[in-house]
Amino acid sequence: MRVIGGNARGRRLKVPKGQTLRPTAGRVKEALFNILPHDLSGTKVLDLFAGTGNVTIEALSRGAAAAILVDSSVESGKAIRENLRRLHLTDRTKVWIMPVARALRFLARHGETFDLIFLDPPYDCKWIDRTLRIIARGRLLRESGMLIAEHSIREKVEPCYDSLALHDQRRYGRTLLSFFKQEA
Repeated sequence: MRVIGGNARGRRLKVPKGQTLRPTAGRVKEALFNILPHDLSGTKVLDLFAGTGNVTIEALSRGAAAAILVDSSVESGKAIRENLRRLHLTDRTKVWIMPVARALRFLARHGETFDLIFLDPPYDCKWIDRTLRIIARGRLLRESGMLIAEHSIREKVEPCYDSLALHDQRRYGRTLLSFFKQEA
């Protein structure tokens, strides 16, 4: 797995061995970053179920200013920290090893908001709907921000979660990218 754009382009990322991780496929990541603005300068990113940190590292490579990566797996946390260290990105990031729901509630209580939120839970485990509801209730997405949920085509999302509205969907094999924006 490699970084495909920005100042870390071509650099390899560590993936824990023997894990049940499903890192975002290269073609899905490439499609995603062709949809997003090429220059992400100044953006604040939240990566939920971060795995290897693959997607956020791509955003940081393209200029994102800061990121919080959340995963409940200690092994994933080690891989994320190693990848960030090797690419000299630790000064712009925080890695939280904790359940995503708990992290979201903490962020909401402290009034945190984000320009980009990536959400990539294990497929077919019914985390998508629950997590989107918590994000919407917590008002974690900035008005001009975008939330991207990567999930199985078998998992349906609602067209609206409070003021969080489904804006677009793109299918890549068994993977669906659902794009949400904040409605006024």
